[in-house]
Amino acid sequence: MKSICTAAVLAALMAGTASAETIGVSMQSFDNNFQTLLRQGLDARAAEVSGVNLQIEDAQTDISKQRSQVDNFIASGVDAIIMTLADTSAAPGISEAAKRAGIPLVYLNLEPENIARLPDKQAYVGSKETDSGRLGAEAACELLKKKGKAGDAQAYILMGDLAHQASRDRTSSVKETLAAGDCKGVTIADEQSAAWTRTNAIDLTTNWITAGRPIDVVFANNDEMAIGAIQGLKAAGISMDDVIVVGIDATQDALAAMAAGDLDVTVFQNAKGQSASAVDAAVALAQGKSVDKAVWVPFELVTPENMDQYSQKN
Repeated sequence: MKSICTAAVLAALMAGTASAETIGVSMQSFDNNFQTLLRQGLDARAAEVSGVNLQIEDAQTDISKQRSQVDNFIASGVDAIIMTLADTSAAPGISEAAKRAGIPLVYLNLEPENIARLPDKQAYVGSKETDSGRLGAEAACELLKKKGKAGDAQAYILMGDLAHQASRDRTSSVKETLAAGDCKGVTIADEQSAAWTRTNAIDLTTNWITAGRPIDVVFANNDEMAIGAIQGLKAAGISMDDVIVVGIDATQDALAAMAAGDLDVTVFQNAKGQSASAVDAAVALAQGKSVDKAVWVPFELVTPENMDQYSQKN
């Protein structure tokens, strides 16, 4: 398995593209902020590569709808398929269908359940989800230490969709990192799924506040939920100086919240890098070339001190 910083490594495989390639793309949801960034990245990369046409569909978080989209791609004879999974446990069946049809398949961003046994002509492009949870937890621990709360803080976790491996990995790595370091005294008071959405995160945070227990830190599996937590806390009259909020993705909205002093930490997930690598891998596989089974695009810690470096990256 290979780690890259940009799509440049795989771009070398693109030299000499002569024939048109049609790639079917099924996105988990057009409504999801980060999925939108990925979709824009796919379009941008395809525009850079001569002869590549994308046919992009919205699965609307419905795995049945997504499977139908894949079946339609296969029936129409696309040259390759790229997909962000609505349910990562559905990957084995989708992989088998693509394998039978002889169509290359690239999973993007949301790690498939069968990543360790992907068939030939299939690959995964994403980032190691445990790294994002670890980076956020390490940064939060340092902030808790400065506040003198490393030994008794009350922490809450806003999880993404439980059907996604990313939610489980980001959550487990936060807990493992806290338990293994100077913040092992931190209590995880609760962890609930807000399904990646801002509105659900507002509701959950409001419920936690209403329960009357102190909130010292909120770990959100993505920035949308982190912003929801911030909105819920501020609506309740809680000062953001009193609560550490950690997100993941480094979206423009998150950076704006950080500039305002509301978001303390986020972790940059490289949407452009992931998307470009996915297009490059799909074209290479369609042309009969080989690619690594897993291409890893690293996460990067973002704090108020270095946030300006990420203002145009997502």
